[in-house]
Amino acid sequence: MSDQDATPTPSPAPPPPTGPRPKVTNRGRTAIPIASSNSDTTDIPEFEHFGVLGPRGLPPLTEYLDIHGVDMMKKLDESNKMLHHTTLYQSDYLIVRRGQEFQVKITFNRPYNSAQDKFAVEFVIGSSPQYSKGTYVPVFPTRDRQGPWAGRITNTSDNIVTLGITPAANCIVGKYHMYVAVVTPFGIRRTKRDDSRDLYILFNPWAADDAVFLDDEREREECVLNELGIIYHGAYDDIAERDWNYGQFNFGVLDACLFIMDKSGMPITNRGDPIKVTRQASAMLNSHDEDGVLVGNWSGDYTYGVAPTSWTGSTDILLSYSRNDAPVCYAQCWVYAAVFNTFLRCLGIPSRVVTNFFSAHDNDGNLKTDIILDENGRIDRNRTKDSVWNYHAWNECYMSRPDLPAGFGGWQVVDATPQETSDGMYRCGPASVRAIKHGEMCFPFDAAFVFAEVNSDVVFYCRRKDGTMEPVKVNQTHIGRKVLTKAAGDTTRRDITDQYKFPEGSTEERTVLEKAEEFGCKREKSNPPLADVDLVLPTLEISVGDNFELSVEFINRSDQKRTVDIYISGSVVYYTGVTSSEFLIITPTVKIEPNKTAKEIVVVQSEQYMRHLVEQANLHFIATGKIKETGRIVTAMKVITLRNPKLVVEISGGGKVNEEMMAKVQFTNPFTFSLEGVYIRMEGPGIMPPKFKYYSMIPGGSSLTWTELFTPQRACSTRVMATLDCPALREVSGQASFTIKP
Repeated sequence: MSDQDATPTPSPAPPPPTGPRPKVTNRGRTAIPIASSNSDTTDIPEFEHFGVLGPRGLPPLTEYLDIHGVDMMKKLDESNKMLHHTTLYQSDYLIVRRGQEFQVKITFNRPYNSAQDKFAVEFVIGSSPQYSKGTYVPVFPTRDRQGPWAGRITNTSDNIVTLGITPAANCIVGKYHMYVAVVTPFGIRRTKRDDSRDLYILFNPWAADDAVFLDDEREREECVLNELGIIYHGAYDDIAERDWNYGQFNFGVLDACLFIMDKSGMPITNRGDPIKVTRQASAMLNSHDEDGVLVGNWSGDYTYGVAPTSWTGSTDILLSYSRNDAPVCYAQCWVYAAVFNTFLRCLGIPSRVVTNFFSAHDNDGNLKTDIILDENGRIDRNRTKDSVWNYHAWNECYMSRPDLPAGFGGWQVVDATPQETSDGMYRCGPASVRAIKHGEMCFPFDAAFVFAEVNSDVVFYCRRKDGTMEPVKVNQTHIGRKVLTKAAGDTTRRDITDQYKFPEGSTEERTVLEKAEEFGCKREKSNPPLADVDLVLPTLEISVGDNFELSVEFINRSDQKRTVDIYISGSVVYYTGVTSSEFLIITPTVKIEPNKTAKEIVVVQSEQYMRHLVEQANLHFIATGKIKETGRIVTAMKVITLRNPKLVVEISGGGKVNEEMMAKVQFTNPFTFSLEGVYIRMEGPGIMPPKFKYYSMIPGGSSLTWTELFTPQRACSTRVMATLDCPALREVSGQASFTIKP
């Protein structure tokens, strides 16, 4: 038999592996593991000898300089916390900011002699501290020997030396361990590991060399030190406010923020760069990646968690996450933004919550939000997939951008609400606000996505029977109608729309949009003729449970009579613009005389919408139709946010530090039906920790009163804020502002 005819015998399969799976390590890739946890530590030996020890071990060291004690000067009345703007942090440790000197007192066994005595203060962070990585930093007291951090002796008295230490303005942000080391002829001896000498180093917006430097004291006071938040929501022409306690100084919150970075696996060495910190955190604030902080839920069913509308502050959320190491339920955009704001301010990065009214979503960067109509001008809900959020909240943080051309630093958009992936993770930013305004969408990170949120066009298409679609109306001013944030040092709102976009229709705006098209963003180029009939829907203030009339006004701008077959739809919608249920459809025919107006009155009964309401009680009315004489399409949209009943919050008592006070919350059920499964939450920045109370039922027409005692610990202007939440009624709140005197 020839070789060609031979059939090879298959080799037997190797036996399956037995025994335990081998441990996966960094061995072979890096000499030491990459430090990615601030909580991991490495003990440094108390004595490092020079050379080889003799048979009798260490010689007596009593005649050499020895350390008897270290005072971190961390009391509130001492200069460290006051000069570093960290007095409000509730912590047993010293908290300072980088790029600025702080002082420690070291007590030796005898007076320090600079000519013969040598000592250093050592700072370490994370496991495997290394000088080259900035995770081991020695600080020397003499000018002739300086490390990355400056050191100088500011005072000597008897055996006590006061040492001034200035961390580098770009050093790692986090929790450090501190040692004091003394040089002897035989080796280096240092203090034992003592947790009381740990300290936190934060970003420093007061230091000119720090990447987050903000040269505006009023803005620093607001965007770093203010705990009281106001988040705007509702509709652009009916703006509502939501109070929030950021609580960035509350006990345990700083450690929770460091835990978030540890949980992300972020290398310790990256934690001095605000660009990397904010980008990583925007992914970690949502649970889509690496089991982050908050679980998003827009379903209306919050049985297994806390409804997003029920939260009053960030403290409970962050402490629950760090304590249980599990995502917290539930969040929507303003909760993500508020908790992210706490994270940023706690670490020292200036930040604020921003609300964009009529925010475009899921438009794939094509700068179009499509609404499909049938041939009669009626909206085709089966084919209309895009939605416009009534509002969307995100964050701005302040930093330099050395990775971008000059002029694009300053305020940057970061967004933790999970919408689209960026580099494989649900995150957004930091994106330069100036780059968004000027259409520089190639700049990192995610500038194109944010640009579309504030600049998309709403395009109405008429779908023919053969499936073709013709644009019949383009609204270029609906999206990004208004961008608001809280005013610095005040409780009023600030319109910052002009920071995101040029005036609608201006030459600058056209130039920016042309630039956007160069980067691949497609716009609707057609310019359908305008109809000669205008359609106007009114702005109404309606309370939940009210009957009301919707007056639809038709304005005929032509010299001829016009007849409009109109389709008016009323829907209950989530604030994301997604329809929950349609409760009203009418199809009248309206005749308008030349250059006259006509009105169609639509009567809405409460029983039509009440059983369909979802949280935030938004009703969305769309009127579309066709003019018989011209065939043109007319359209109008209006969001009406129903007013919820309010909680009444009253404060009584001394109004002074350490004097007991009382907060009283009152509520009356205005409906004829009972409210079941009711939670009321209450807290106050700096004066009252988060509290809640549960009521199984509040019968229709009945009232309740809940009182809580509290003792303020510091003088401040503050407020107590409260929310009521149950499946049948969301977004009920109240607050009381007052001042605590010393």
